[in-house]
Amino acid sequence: MATATRTTTITDPVGIHARPASQFVQAVTASGCTATIAKGSGAPVNAGSILSVMGLGIQKGDEVAVVVEGDNAEKVADDLIETLTKAE
Repeated sequence: MATATRTTTITDPVGIHARPASQFVQAVTASGCTATIAKGSGAPVNAGSILSVMGLGIQKGDEVAVVVEGDNAEKVADDLIETLTKAE
């Protein structure tokens, strides 16, 4: 099974609040892949759980890492990072 990792720095002034977190979780669910997201050097959490993603408290300037496992992992990882950055 393929695995892909992407990192990005959040530039949205209010960080990842409810709306972008919801869009991100929906994209994870729709991908059919397993994904985790981590803030900085923190422990990764289930990227398909809105409560887990919101619980990270991601703010502007935080670096996040997304790890995707499954078919098409590279494209899904790219799409998830785009979802995080375009929601800003």
